Amino acid sequence: MPAIKTLKDLLVDELRDLYSAEQQLVKALPKMAKAATSPDLKEGITMHLEETRGHVERLDQAFKTLGVPARAKTCKAMKGLVEEGQEAIDLEAPDAIRDACLIGAAQRVEHYEMAAYGTARAFAATIGEDEVVDLLQQTLDEEGETDKKLTELSETVNQEANDLASSDDKDDEED
Repeated sequence: MPAIKTLKDLLVDELRDLYSAEQQLVKALPKMAKAATSPDLKEGITMHLEETRGHVERLDQAFKTLGVPARAKTCKAMKGLVEEGQEAIDLEAPDAIRDACLIGAAQRVEHYEMAAYGTARAFAATIGEDEVVDLLQQTLDEEGETDKKLTELSETVNQEANDLASSDDKDDEED
């Protein structure tokens, strides 16, 4: 790990971590979309994939603005979150249950990203990098919107998953 002597160094380190995180998501989201059975969930994940590609482009711009090379530093947190997403994909369960699990995995990713982008934005604001602040805020806003959409979608999917359990209970009573 390079020496971090200034807040700008810490900002660059955070951006490199985010760069890795977003690149990992660009690879993981198509798998999640394929595994989703809810058309709304599938569409939402696919739309977020396009946004995520834009996040990578904004990070490229932030690096350029800061005058440093755009390089990734392996984001271990996202690596773990992607592994949890894979567990959701591989879950042997009824479709609605798997979709509910996928939404949970996606929301954990969004919350991590919101925390990381908020941290980076605060660093950029402190050192007066207003253009970087604006770039990070745009992404932070999109991550927040995605989280809201996932919450709304979860209400429907979770009800479908719960209805499955209710119908199974009724089947058990009839036996």
